[in-house]
Amino acid sequence: QVQLVESGGGLVQPGGSLRLSCAASGSIFSIGTMGWYRQTPGKQRDLVARITKGGSTNYRDSVKGRFTISRDNAKNTVYLQMNNLKPEDTAVYYCNAVQMGFPPVNYWGQGTQVTVSS
Repeated sequence: QVQLVESGGGLVQPGGSLRLSCAASGSIFSIGTMGWYRQTPGKQRDLVARITKGGSTNYRDSVKGRFTISRDNAKNTVYLQMNNLKPEDTAVYYCNAVQMGFPPVNYWGQGTQVTVSS
């Protein structure tokens, strides 16, 4: 079992920055790729960024150049640095971790609200 606890959300103005953190606990030895997804009411949960244990990253096109995902394996924590935030970034952001195995198992954080508004 893996538990993911998120922090760092809040209300910011357009152009502002936030840093999200997600700390994993439990059976952390088996965690592989971690990522961030976001969801607005009535819409699908979509990938924002993901990072492998070795540090390879992938971003959705709309956040490239503005968001940076990173991880600290020693602290079992993944981060999302969000710069130049736009109103369309407003969503609940969910941390995700993949537990390696067959089949792999996905774990999710509780969600943290990010609101970008004047």
